[in-house]
Amino acid sequence: MPFIKVIEEENAEGQLKEVYTNIIKTRGKLSNIMKIHSLNPDAMLKHLDLYKSIMFGESNLSRELKEMIAVVVSVCNKCEYCINHHAEALNFYWKDKTKLQQFISNFRSIETTPENRSILEYAELLTLLPEQISKSTIDELVNSGWNDEDILLANLIISYFNFVNRIVLGLGVEFSQGEVKGYKY
Repeated sequence: MPFIKVIEEENAEGQLKEVYTNIIKTRGKLSNIMKIHSLNPDAMLKHLDLYKSIMFGESNLSRELKEMIAVVVSVCNKCEYCINHHAEALNFYWKDKTKLQQFISNFRSIETTPENRSILEYAELLTLLPEQISKSTIDELVNSGWNDEDILLANLIISYFNFVNRIVLGLGVEFSQGEVKGYKY
């Protein structure tokens, strides 16, 4: 049960009802992370805009890698809501529950490219020990094949999921197996 009041879809009116309807139309359903914003529909819209921009925009980072980053950050923060949501999204690409569980347990335990591994290690470091990030950290990403635009996007995704993990954990956002499934990827 969330720690603050949440307006459910059937009770939404005005701008909130419009926002909910738009989310369902574009994402397939309404997530609890969006509903937690129900007292501030404008912030919900801006949150969703940022999410769609960084997670669905064209870039050198694949959708699969973006979901891998989401899971790594969420595991570091022990955010079960986001782990489950983004593991479900990641499995849309993998279709391999065993590999997914191995990844959640230890992202280094699965095979991936050296470029992807470098971004995932950056995600872990930026989440757990941000004060240790230095120019040499970024130089390592460049040496792995990423350009500045890629690194900026990776940083935005990592920062975004740290932000969302804190919303979830700080306001008691919950999930169920049914709530995790059925989104458009």
